[in-house]
Amino acid sequence: MIKRLFRSPQVQAALAILFAAYLKLTLFTIRWRQEEREQAEAIWDRGGGVLVCFWHGRIALSPACWPLDRAQEPRALISLSPDGQFIAGAVARLGFPAIRGSSTKKSDPAKAKGGATAFRDVLRWVNSGGGVAITPDGPRGPAEQMAEGAPLLAKASGAPVLFVGLASRPCLRLKSWDRAVLPLPFARGAIVWDSVPPVDRGADAQTLAAMGGDWAARLSAVTRRAEAMLG
Repeated sequence: MIKRLFRSPQVQAALAILFAAYLKLTLFTIRWRQEEREQAEAIWDRGGGVLVCFWHGRIALSPACWPLDRAQEPRALISLSPDGQFIAGAVARLGFPAIRGSSTKKSDPAKAKGGATAFRDVLRWVNSGGGVAITPDGPRGPAEQMAEGAPLLAKASGAPVLFVGLASRPCLRLKSWDRAVLPLPFARGAIVWDSVPPVDRGADAQTLAAMGGDWAARLSAVTRRAEAMLG
C-alpha cells in the first residue's frame, strides 16, 4: 500500500517539486571544479544538435553540467517507469523537459516502453539543433554498461557525443542498483568532459557494438577522474 501511495500521480508530483527545490539549492552551493570543459565549449560555440551521456547514478548532479544560458536547449531522455515519472517532473522544473521512453531489451522485445517513439522524438529534437541527455545504462542497468541506444542515436542523428563524469563529496550513496549519488549542500563537486565526433552513418552493427564498449570505458574513466579530483 505504501508503494502504491508513493507512486500515485499526486504524490509523485509533490515529491518532484520538493526534490527539484532541493537540487536547485544544493547544486548552487556546491563548489565546482571542471576538467576538459573546452571540449564542451567547442560544441556549444559551434551549435547544432548534441547527445550528452552520463551514468544513471549521477542524474542528481547532471543539471550542473549544462548552462541553460550558454549551451543548446536541452531535453532529457527518461523512461516511462513510475520512477521515471518522478525524475521527469523534477528535472523539468530545473529546465530540462523530458522525452519519455526506454529502449527495447534484446532479451525481451515485448517489454519495449515507448522506445521507437522516443527514438524518433530524440532525432527530431537533435536535428533541430537541441541537446539530449542520455543515461546509457538506464533505466535498470546493469550499472555502467552501455546499451545500444546511444550509439544508434549518434549514428542516426550524425551529432557529436559528450561524455560527462560527475562527482560530489560529501554525498549520500543510495542502495539502488546504480548506487545513485545524492549531493549535499555546500559540498565539493567535479565535472570532467570527454567527446567523440559524429558517428559514420554507414557504421554496421559490429562497429556499433564495439563502439558501445569503448564509450562505456570512456564514460567510466571520466567518472572515476571526477571522483579522484575530490580526493
